[in-house]
Amino acid sequence: MSRIDLLVLTRLGGRIATIVFVFYGLIALVESLDTWRFNYVAESQGVPLAILMVAMSAVRWTIKTLPVTVLLGAILGFLDLKARHELTVIAASGISIWRIVRAPTLALILVSFVIALGAETMSTQINRQLYPTSPGKSSMLTDGDDIWLEQRSGEFRYVLLARAMQPGGSVLGDVTVYALGGEMPPRIEAPEAQLRDGQWLMPEAIVRTADAPARLLRDFALPTTSSPAEISLKLASTEDMTFFELSRLVSAGIADEGIRAAATMRLIKLLSLPLVLTGSLFIAFAFTAGYRRSANYGPAVLSGIVLGFVVFVITEMADRAGSTGVLDPTFAAVGPALVAIVIGVTVLLYKEDGRA
Repeated sequence: MSRIDLLVLTRLGGRIATIVFVFYGLIALVESLDTWRFNYVAESQGVPLAILMVAMSAVRWTIKTLPVTVLLGAILGFLDLKARHELTVIAASGISIWRIVRAPTLALILVSFVIALGAETMSTQINRQLYPTSPGKSSMLTDGDDIWLEQRSGEFRYVLLARAMQPGGSVLGDVTVYALGGEMPPRIEAPEAQLRDGQWLMPEAIVRTADAPARLLRDFALPTTSSPAEISLKLASTEDMTFFELSRLVSAGIADEGIRAAATMRLIKLLSLPLVLTGSLFIAFAFTAGYRRSANYGPAVLSGIVLGFVVFVITEMADRAGSTGVLDPTFAAVGPALVAIVIGVTVLLYKEDGRA
């Protein structure tokens, strides 16, 4: 690494780190205002773990805002280089724009992978253990406190209602089954249902029909196409799962298209974080690094910030669309990042040619 690379990397890295730290502090302050959650954790697990919970919640939200904070920090870093006339001297020495942006880009890609696979994993695991469910809400992908699962296998279609479960969701308690189709009883009640080999096995089940008295059945089984991985995802939010857990679950196979789309979108979004941040860096460089006779950088900075927020909004909208299956998850995760990179590279090309 040359001295020029080190200089540019130091200036940009310092400003980006400062902006990220400021945003982290603001987010942590907002998270600490949730007194019910803080007091709940403090009473059950102690004040130090409650503080840790606030810190890790702030880490999660800070990672979500990285496209904007990297953009703002990079803009300040490039303006600092311009104000010290360092960028002018570097350009006058014959070094191209691509050489100037090379070191920050490589460093940002490396740090992005560390954040996506390291910091995100750590914060997710800690949040999952300490983050309590708010009153009247549920952390599952289903509404209410009860567990509702729509199941099917061939001609059999039914809804399974459970009021308790063991970790992972492969064993459900206080189960009621409502038939939707197929040759099966209209209502089945069981104290427990276990997911084994493509079947919900009930050691004891009470079958109820309208034209006959209730009868008790032993070792009753209902077929299902759901796998343990799919049930695990249905009973938890993909936001509460790490990259490695999502990778294993997606590889195991998920029959439900909605759950598969949400898990795949979350997985690819973590992998595409380097592309998203690279796009933010290019946009910042493209709108601030050009030569100007005047020292008025206000319009350029404002244009870069507005475009960065537009890219961020589009990214979040694509995330929702990909998670619900409206868009292909790969396209929804990678598309906005590639658009940001293309915009930044296009403006840089015009600047390199002297057209802007």
